[in-house]
Amino acid sequence: MPDPTTCTNMAQLRVQIDQIDRELVALLALRAAHIDRAIELKPGEGLPARIEDRVSDVLDKVASEASKQGLDPALARALWSELIDWSITREERVLGSTGKNTT
Repeated sequence: MPDPTTCTNMAQLRVQIDQIDRELVALLALRAAHIDRAIELKPGEGLPARIEDRVSDVLDKVASEASKQGLDPALARALWSELIDWSITREERVLGSTGKNTT
């Protein structure tokens, strides 16, 4: 991916932004597939959909990585909080809140 400073006009910049958006969507789809696998694995380990220590750990790691990459850690936490809540809701539809598969 070219450095944004190499773009000489908005049309070039928009092409790059659109490409980044496609890549982000692909990564989010892959993350969702991993959540689906967690739905399969958690019942065997007796784990609930929401594990507060794991949520905190993920948010801390994301904020730290955001800082290293020059992204506002508060923005990263907000985005990942939404992503985590969506993921847990997805898991709870199958697992309930106790970690036992309800299907």
